[in-house]
Amino acid sequence: MLDFSLFSARLRALRKEKKATQEELAHLLEVTTNHYQKIEYGQINISVTVLSTLADYFGVSTDYLLGRSEE
Repeated sequence: MLDFSLFSARLRALRKEKKATQEELAHLLEVTTNHYQKIEYGQINISVTVLSTLADYFGVSTDYLLGRSEE
């Protein structure tokens, strides 16, 4: 079972580490800021494409974002 709280925490931490705003990530994903906030808060499921885009942007694996790996 996927732990959305860990996904949310990692996504938020990576965004802050990169000093990016929610608006910038929304633009990257071509979604509204409100939609990105729902992604970051773990309120909606995301597509594989969005997951891959986030992993590539932050230079981490999709497994790391999903909480399946510590690397």
